[in-house]
Formats: sequence, C-alpha cells, structure tokens
Amino acid sequence: MTDFAARRTMMVDTQVRPSDVTKFPIIDAMLSVPREQFVPREQVEAAYISENIVLAPGRVMLEPRTLSKMLDVLNITGTELVLDIGAGYGYSSAVVARMAEAVIAVEEDEDLANEAQSILSEQGADNVAVHVGPLTEGAPQHGPYDAILIQGAVEQVPAAIIDQLKEGGRISCVFMEGALGVVRVGYKIDNDMSWRFAFNASAPVLPGFAKEAEFAL
Repeated sequence: MTDFAARRTMMVDTQVRPSDVTKFPIIDAMLSVPREQFVPREQVEAAYISENIVLAPGRVMLEPRTLSKMLDVLNITGTELVLDIGAGYGYSSAVVARMAEAVIAVEEDEDLANEAQSILSEQGADNVAVHVGPLTEGAPQHGPYDAILIQGAVEQVPAAIIDQLKEGGRISCVFMEGALGVVRVGYKIDNDMSWRFAFNASAPVLPGFAKEAEFAL
C-alpha cells in the first residue's frame, strides 16, 4: 500500500519549501490536497514526481515547484475570486480553493472537465465551479477575477482573458520563448498589463496560446 501522505510531505519538504515558498496557506493546501486523486489512474505512482505530468496531448499538470511558486507570486487571499485556466483533473483548483473565496476552473476537454467535477466534489472542494469551454475564452460570465492562473505555457495571453481581470488584479503564467520558459506575473493597472519576471520554468504551450505567425514579404 503506497503511503501517499508521506509522499505529499516529502513533496513539500523537497520541492516546495526549498524553492523559497514559505507562505502557510500554500504549504497547508499542498499538504492537504491528495495530488494522487487528480492524475490519470495509470500515473498514480508518478503523482508526486518533480516534473510535469502529461494529462492529454499538449496538456500537463504542472510540477509542484512551478505551481507553488506561481501561487506564491499571486498571493491569493480568502476574499478573492480566482480563474484557473486549463484545470485538467482539477488539482490546481483544489489547491487554490483552500486559499481563495471561490475558483472558476476552465477546461475545454469535456472528459477532463467531467472527471474534474466528480473528483472535486468527492474532495469537498465546494467553492470550485468547473466551466466547460475554450481555454482561450476563459469564463467571462463569472468574472471579473482578482487573480488568474494558467496551467500550461503561453506565447501570448489572449485579450479576452486579460479583459476578465479586475483593475489591480494579477495573472501568472509560463511564457515559452523558444526552448526557454519564464514565469511572469502581470498586474492590471489603468487597463494595461505590467509584467515582471518571477522565475524560470517550462511547460508545453497550450493549444490556442501560441503567437500568431507574422508573415513578412
């Protein structure tokens, strides 16, 4: 019988805390949410590894270090509404749900979305609503949002998603620039985005989040 609770503690002690993530709500959430419940059944044994886990073509569950550091820079509080784009089986949403007032989890793959809904219900994450629709469109009907998190990399963030961010709100995601990836956090100030570097990380670029090719004659 695998001792997942021990693996969870080890994940936090070897992947999260050494990455300078010390905020109690993040540590507590990552110690509490059973990550092994949110991965494909054949990957349960890999649930706590220190790399991205493939969920579907072009889709991953971000490694614990990346997710924890993204949450660290977002600094979510208990009164906030958070948009979690590309939620997969719902792990990131379940973690954020323990810090925020409510989470809207966007998933365009209907099978993943249905699975996420049932796992989140089983885990008692009652403040998460799963929204099925294109990742690039977010979930405007539930916004605007205090914070937005994207589970996967982007080359650019669609304007439709930035429009759903409250003034003074922030967004965190992995930007892939060729083979290199950086996580940036963006703040919406006077309806404009101000981005700053947070740390290095990598992930596959989500479908629909690549830069449109520029044709030059």
